Amino acid sequence: MYLNKLQHDIITAPLDARIFLSGPAGCGKTTVGVERMRYLLEEGVYGESILVLTPQRTLQEPYQEILRSPEVGAGGQVTLATVGGLARRMVDLFWPIATEAAGFANPEEPPVFLTLETAQYYMAHLVRPLLDEGYFESLTINRNRLYSQVIDNLNKAAAIGFPHTQIGERLDKAWLGDPSQRRIYQDTQDCANRFREYCLEHNLLDFSLQLEIFWDHLWGNPIVQDYLTRTYRHLIYDNLEEDIPRAHDLIKEWMPDFDSALLIYDENAGYRRFLGADPETAWRLSELCPTQASLHDSFVASEDILALSNSLANVINPTITNAPLNGFREGVLQYADAHFYPELLDWLTEEIATLLEEGIEAADIVVLAPYLSDALRFSLMHRLETRGIPVRSHRPSRSLRDEPATQSLLTLAALAHPQWGIRPSEFDVAYALMQAIDGLDLIRANLLTKIVYRARDLALSPFDGIKPEIQERITYVFGGRYTQLREWLLSYQEQDVVPFDHFLRKLFGEILSQPGFGFHRDLDSARVAASLIESVKKFRWAMASADTDALTLGREYIDMLSEGVIAAQYLGAWKMEEENAVLVAPAYTFLMQNRAVAVQFWLNPGSDGWVERLFQPLTHPYVLSRSWDNADGHYWTDADDVLANQETLARLTTGLLRRCKERLYLGLSELGESGFEQRGVLLKAFQRVLQDSRE
Repeated sequence: MYLNKLQHDIITAPLDARIFLSGPAGCGKTTVGVERMRYLLEEGVYGESILVLTPQRTLQEPYQEILRSPEVGAGGQVTLATVGGLARRMVDLFWPIATEAAGFANPEEPPVFLTLETAQYYMAHLVRPLLDEGYFESLTINRNRLYSQVIDNLNKAAAIGFPHTQIGERLDKAWLGDPSQRRIYQDTQDCANRFREYCLEHNLLDFSLQLEIFWDHLWGNPIVQDYLTRTYRHLIYDNLEEDIPRAHDLIKEWMPDFDSALLIYDENAGYRRFLGADPETAWRLSELCPTQASLHDSFVASEDILALSNSLANVINPTITNAPLNGFREGVLQYADAHFYPELLDWLTEEIATLLEEGIEAADIVVLAPYLSDALRFSLMHRLETRGIPVRSHRPSRSLRDEPATQSLLTLAALAHPQWGIRPSEFDVAYALMQAIDGLDLIRANLLTKIVYRARDLALSPFDGIKPEIQERITYVFGGRYTQLREWLLSYQEQDVVPFDHFLRKLFGEILSQPGFGFHRDLDSARVAASLIESVKKFRWAMASADTDALTLGREYIDMLSEGVIAAQYLGAWKMEEENAVLVAPAYTFLMQNRAVAVQFWLNPGSDGWVERLFQPLTHPYVLSRSWDNADGHYWTDADDVLANQETLARLTTGLLRRCKERLYLGLSELGESGFEQRGVLLKAFQRVLQDSRE
């Protein structure tokens, strides 16, 4: 591995060095962090004494790779954690101290840690009756988004460091519209208060409560502080600009107790602001490090890509870059201008096919859009798969219920549990059979379903009872597999009811993953099944204290999923870097994978989605931040929104291009995905850049 002198000097710095390393993406900062960890281990530092912090678990993969390699010898296991994960461990370990200080109603009972899904379940349990009473009546929003935004407010309060009882007051001061709309902030505050009281009453700990207990009651305790400072003597903190202010506060107080520290800061980043990230408080940690170093030379992007990046950022927001505006070769930026959106997708498919013929690996190509709708995802992936191009997609915000594999599993689960009283439609059953039986098309599946499925009885009749001429149309091969599936379901119904996640494991392992069935070779469906099983398992754990039987829990979970509850983050969905396939993903999802590719395609540069925030009426990432100060009577205005959007877009484009090695393709269409004309800020910026380059 090539390392320049500055990288080598930081890696081999004395074991008492405290270094703040900054630089743009692609200049080898994470490489320094990984090699520094390896160096500490080689120098005899015990692994248990090394703490590697990242703001998101997916960013730990480079460190995990080294720790899994055989070249790392004995010496204990390095701790890889997020500040939230560290807080959870301490709450779990020092629960007797925490429960007494925080005021839980049942201090003798163990804590129940909630995921995003289970937190939304309990929030829904509390808020549903209030909606019937008239709460949020002036607001039109999906219920799952309402629940998640109230939880997001609680998380931001804990992450930033203000009492959760001030959420409504802060949001109210940022509203300049119709005064009658302000009532929704009172409703938001009331829901947050009720949720917190319910958690304290039932020993439930969502992310916000875990963080508050750790910071307010455990960190200041001499026993806890002594445990942490004696256990961890060396710190590596990567991508700290993406972390929350409370994490930075923790490191600021903890820093004097470390023997060595390496803090790594990505300039012009902070992509997770909508989750509470604060680059400003992260930068202040540089004052704690006697040694400050900066890397500038990119190991990823070419000179032409860097020149394009600087030109684009300067046009969008000149205040965030002082880089020289050099020209770039015309071939580094290519684009197609189509009238209709399907024409654009056809062009993109042909271009990707050409790139593969030129020798570029499929894994070195990524297709990015501001948002990845179901229609766009299906249309693009279908075109690529038809051409025989390997492709995968990743959209963390996609609900589990939207996955075809999930719908198939849940339909089969309803057939296996007639006690639930869930009666799937004929289409759902036909679709489930098509997914479950390898090679079965929708026409045969629909024909089979119309004959064998009786919704009133929730029963499937045998294949042998079908007329011979219809059996031949369906084919005896598919009929045999249907018979195997039916007999498995009947056999299960004769047994005692097992927890829902156990049922899904049995269904997947004993039948669906076997040769001849749909999940046997479909790795994407297997991944979805694994995520669903993990989701159900965590839901069961969170509900353990509710004294609910397994049958009711399964029905409760399906009801929760039907409301569109978003799945928690499952690492299995992110760990697919080895697969040689074109990636289709939202732009921010790709950024948080922190990987580089040779070629990027940006779709819909004329869309306002590249620059505008998602409409979230019950929360606000800037007003609910540490840098927001309403003391002078300033309210959040449209001008503030424009400036924030400009800065965000400049950071986004810079981050993407810093992770692009060779070429950028723009997919332009006069009419966007929804059929409307597109003339967004990013498109105008590219037009200005091209005009300046020609001049």
